[in-house]
Amino acid sequence: MDEGKWTIGIESTAHTFSFGLVDPDGIPYPSVGDTIKPLEGGIHPREAADHHRDYAAELFRRVLESQNLSSNDIGAIAYSQGPGLGPCLRIGASVARTLSSKLEVPLIGVNHCVAHIEIGRQQCDCDDPVLLYVSGGNTQVIAKLQGKYRVLGETLDIGIGNMLDKFARQQGIPFPGGPVIEKLAKEYIDEHPDATLNGLELPYPVRGMDLAFSGILTAAQRLIEKGHSIGAVCWSLQEHAFAACIEVAERALAHSGKKEVLLGGGVACNNRLREMSTLMAQERESTSHAPPRMYCIDNGTMIGLLGYIELKAGRKTPFESSGIDQYMRTDDTIVIWS
Repeated sequence: MDEGKWTIGIESTAHTFSFGLVDPDGIPYPSVGDTIKPLEGGIHPREAADHHRDYAAELFRRVLESQNLSSNDIGAIAYSQGPGLGPCLRIGASVARTLSSKLEVPLIGVNHCVAHIEIGRQQCDCDDPVLLYVSGGNTQVIAKLQGKYRVLGETLDIGIGNMLDKFARQQGIPFPGGPVIEKLAKEYIDEHPDATLNGLELPYPVRGMDLAFSGILTAAQRLIEKGHSIGAVCWSLQEHAFAACIEVAERALAHSGKKEVLLGGGVACNNRLREMSTLMAQERESTSHAPPRMYCIDNGTMIGLLGYIELKAGRKTPFESSGIDQYMRTDDTIVIWS
């Protein structure tokens, strides 16, 4: 990558297509993007891919305009190589290869999960945290050990964000459902400050160091069918699901001996989850961190930052190795930069 040039990051793992910028000194700038929002049901991978294809040219133009740049200012193209929805990933990779070839600049495919870690570390000035990664498609507790980000615990079925969106959809709440659940839960507890979970108990989704959210989803729907208010059930659902995630993160802190916990992924925008993480960290004489919300959700800037970091460490992606891997694991990436 030429000195003095910017890096563009392209995020296309699921519902969001986003372009972000990192300047020649490694400073990230807010991304521009667009998200497909189905009128009913969940995300259809092919429809999301069509959305990404249709918005590619516009988003590229807008991200350059956001910093008054031209294509001549771009020195590298980074993109999400995995994990994610195959059709969506392919659009992002195709756009990245096209730009890399046309602009004659290096291409770098990065691990989406690791990008969440690195943007959080950079924004929160974390050194060596345990990451609680809570997104629509995944839920993992991660720590760096022996040159890789190791998964110490993860969901055995669906991601916590997916679970929340499915519950919301059952109540007629459109995508994304998580923010509405947070709002309803807060309204309920504000109106009932002495509320208890008696009668609102849900299965606890911890399985050793892993998690499983299908059962809690079914049980929450049954509480609705029994006549409990949606606000009460939203509150209970958050309390149970978030407590489980925080418990596994606390165990990871204990096992690894680390002193920082970092939240990442779209569900990390939730104020109650941030509060619970902070309380847990204080009790353990540790610290809890969460990046700005625009860097918790999927965004092109985090992809650009990881691309910048890996390019500085000497890694590039040849075209013949630039295919996507929708099942890429967090620990597939060797950490060569720190």
